Amino acid sequence: MLSLLRFFVSTMVVFCPCSGKSYLHAHSHGDVMIGGLFPLHQETDYDITPGQLTCTDFNIQMFLRAQVMIYAIREINQRMPRVLPNLSIGYDIYDTCGDVSLAIRATLQLLRNQSDPQSCLVPAHFQTALPEPETKAVIGASSSEMSIAVARVLALSSIGFAATSELLSRKLKFPTFLRTIPSDKHQTEAMVDLIIKFNWKTVVVIGSDDEHGRYGSDNLEDLFSQIKDVCVEFILILPGNFSLNNSTNKYVTDLMSKFNKSSAEAIILFTQEFNVRVILEAAIIHRLNRTWIATGSWSTSKLISTLPGIERVGEIFGFISKRNEVPGFRDYVISMFNGTSNTFLEYYQTHCASCSGTPEEDGEGLCLPTCGDTSSLANYIDQDKSYNIYLAVQVIARGLRSLLKCNNHRCKRKDCYPSICTKVNLTVNNTQIFFDGNGDPSIGYDILYWNWTKYKHYPKIEKIGEYRLDKKIKLRADLVEKKRNVTVRSECRHHVHSTFFQRNSLLPDEYAKRHPKKCSLPFAGQQCKRCRADQYSSLQRNECIDKTVDFLMRSDPFVGILSALAVLGIAVTVAFAVLFTVYWGTPVVKAVGGYLCLLELLSLLLCFCLTFSFAGKPTGASCMVGLPLYGIAFSFCIACILANLLQISLGFSFEVSPRSCAKRLHQPAALVMIVSGIQVALCGSWLGMYPPKAHQVIFRESILKQCEKGSNMFFIAMLAYNTCLAFICFVFAIKGRKLPDLYKNASLIAISMLLFLIVWVFLIPIYISLIGKYKRATESTAILISSYSILGCHLAPKCYIMVFRKELNNKNAMAEYIRKHYEQSDTAVVRSAPP
Repeated sequence: MLSLLRFFVSTMVVFCPCSGKSYLHAHSHGDVMIGGLFPLHQETDYDITPGQLTCTDFNIQMFLRAQVMIYAIREINQRMPRVLPNLSIGYDIYDTCGDVSLAIRATLQLLRNQSDPQSCLVPAHFQTALPEPETKAVIGASSSEMSIAVARVLALSSIGFAATSELLSRKLKFPTFLRTIPSDKHQTEAMVDLIIKFNWKTVVVIGSDDEHGRYGSDNLEDLFSQIKDVCVEFILILPGNFSLNNSTNKYVTDLMSKFNKSSAEAIILFTQEFNVRVILEAAIIHRLNRTWIATGSWSTSKLISTLPGIERVGEIFGFISKRNEVPGFRDYVISMFNGTSNTFLEYYQTHCASCSGTPEEDGEGLCLPTCGDTSSLANYIDQDKSYNIYLAVQVIARGLRSLLKCNNHRCKRKDCYPSICTKVNLTVNNTQIFFDGNGDPSIGYDILYWNWTKYKHYPKIEKIGEYRLDKKIKLRADLVEKKRNVTVRSECRHHVHSTFFQRNSLLPDEYAKRHPKKCSLPFAGQQCKRCRADQYSSLQRNECIDKTVDFLMRSDPFVGILSALAVLGIAVTVAFAVLFTVYWGTPVVKAVGGYLCLLELLSLLLCFCLTFSFAGKPTGASCMVGLPLYGIAFSFCIACILANLLQISLGFSFEVSPRSCAKRLHQPAALVMIVSGIQVALCGSWLGMYPPKAHQVIFRESILKQCEKGSNMFFIAMLAYNTCLAFICFVFAIKGRKLPDLYKNASLIAISMLLFLIVWVFLIPIYISLIGKYKRATESTAILISSYSILGCHLAPKCYIMVFRKELNNKNAMAEYIRKHYEQSDTAVVRSAPP
């Protein structure tokens, strides 16, 4: 016995040296201590850096789950009447970093008789017997494999909140282990009942070589072998961490090949979410549309539900232990934990800006963008694992109350024993929980369905039924009837790939493409048919459904906003034209080029009108009118501005003689015609050689109507030419700022051209990356902003002077401004003789 004790102590020394690094750990002293094991970090650098491990990938959901434990303990200590009247509960929680060796190290730390994390595990004076540990119960760990490793070492009561392996129900091996999540044994029974209820005849089972996947797959195999009406095409066991394996591509390729050859009605993925992610990413790439059944490890996973294109993999049904909200915890988080503090919270507040990813990995929450945004933080609270942790704390508190013989005033006993929770029976928040002889809870499952109808690219995970542990499954009647109406004839034997079945209606186009010969043969009085190009097969694979036609409709709210802005632009343009006509011959009108400003307004009017061609069902005419005519109209507008700038520049340039070539050749009308004529030739060639035309992009369930450019080179050349003209105007305007311009014409033109350049520079990457009907709306938006920049920055100030600052709109004011300008610059000014 003494030799065994010495071996145990030497093991502790290996895992926790006195001078070793202290990992993340939260502690609060109490009369009764509860330990916790949570993987706040998901990875270690074990494979990268030799020596001391470093934890990486801080996980927000695990951080919140640890806070649930702290919150529940705090609530019990403050609840009136007191659960433990003259005692308080403390906590000792460790970050296991998702590593089994660190989990065992933390477990050994909990077995000592003191709570200083820096102290050595071995007492200074070695005794022949280890002292009773201060910790009386442990909550965790987070997975079956880790919980099994910890439970082999731990002699205290431990309650798992996520470990589902059936192995942990064996009381001879794990006498003190309990859990607040059902065993995989019940989950597999629930899956089989669901398959029978939906009248599915052929399934595939994919497991993984770990405590969760191996035992689950074995159970499914045993259960299906007892059912004559259900055929298992094949069962495939993948390596436990195949997603991290160098041979991942080979596994995935082989798996997709098997799926493509299979005609199974449902695929059960009995593995961890990081493996599921790899499988479903490949399914998206290979356009594999099937019915999937999810275990509790990934049925509510944001890591999976937020995968790009996940809506294309087909129907997903799932199981999760009974969900509920932790009472008051959301408000507690939003209030920034009621001003409380602990090591984990301090770490989060310090490091949240530097960690990466999302709650599951890289997509939705390993770290939040802003530490103070508690409302966003509250959105990462789950209702399954968190509630299981809350139940675990309540079970321990009720077990202690019973064991210590407490009433509402005091507890009669002070001593505790390892097994404190086995005979607990309580109701928490309408959830009744008690444990059977194997330590499994009385909690059943919620049956989930990933509904894509409300949100197009990510699912609303909704409850469609429940499974009670008395082997009663309850599902929505309409869903059961819909599934059972599909009849199947199967000619397969278990674990044989040569399976073929025929439905009483149409087969999907995917199946027809994989088996073109089979689909031409009559079978059981029926005939397989291929869905038309404008149809897709239903998820039940028993009918062809017409694809929806999608385009930028005029009734779309965004189109309504753009149309309103276009109408406003037309009205303002017409109003400006009226004002310039009324004040024709005044200095302001002459400053903007006289007739050039009316041509400029005419081109802007055309630009505003063209924005209406981008909405509605695309036609050949609307596609040809849109961008090519805009290119011509806007180049005409910029040409007028350029001619006006040259007019101003030459008018105030005393170095140029009146008989010089520059002044003699400067003809505004000719300049406008030449500059815009180049664009006319360019766009005319575009329309003549490669005209834009109506085009449709076919997706699985929809047909997108849009305009095809005809030639990307002509489109880029049109934009490049207008951009070049705008840049030339900008340069001339910058140079003309020093001229005595009373109306700041050059400066305002510089601003309007700069806005045009910025708009189109930002549009290009958005336009390239955008897919869908709103691609045309970006073109319309850019045209509106470009037109408003000229209307607002260049012409609106002139109208303001004509209406509200009439004293500036006369020759005397202009002459005085010019005189003062040149006097300040020490330039001689010739005064005209008075009349």
